[in-house]
Amino acid sequence: MATGGRRKASRAKKEETNWQERVIQIRRVSKVVKGGKKLSFRAIVVVGNERGQVGVGVGKAADVIGAVKKGVVDGKKHLIDIPITKSNSIPHPVNGIGGGAKVMMRPAAPGTGVIAGGAVRTVLELAGIRNILAKQLGSNNPLNNARAAVNALSGLRTFSEVAEDRGVPIENLYV
Repeated sequence: MATGGRRKASRAKKEETNWQERVIQIRRVSKVVKGGKKLSFRAIVVVGNERGQVGVGVGKAADVIGAVKKGVVDGKKHLIDIPITKSNSIPHPVNGIGGGAKVMMRPAAPGTGVIAGGAVRTVLELAGIRNILAKQLGSNNPLNNARAAVNALSGLRTFSEVAEDRGVPIENLYV
């Protein structure tokens, strides 16, 4: 009976290794209750596999470790797939909105690197994008900026998807 459990744990560990998680922010938050203030922690976590999948999660718990674990689980629930070009960039310019934050992204030539700041940089790196230009506009709240970046990346479409939607062959898109 014990060997079955061990085998299951090792299989789960192998599955976990390709996911990376980075904590963007940990905040101490409080809730006012009858007896006074109840303190807890909020963790914003970005989860990605550096191969075109990324998600942003938020977790709250009485301790930091618990909040981070909950954030990772939440991030894995909200994963999105991103089309990445051969030059490890995005197929076309795109804008995203999350709360009061706006994010503008443009594809870049190979060798450019990730030119972005704060939470947007973390989201792009964990998504596996290596060459991109991004700018945060409006708010500098890390949660809203991360959500705006995910919103922008979820709006990306490949040439083949556009051709299929329009009902024309891919060759006719370039004309």
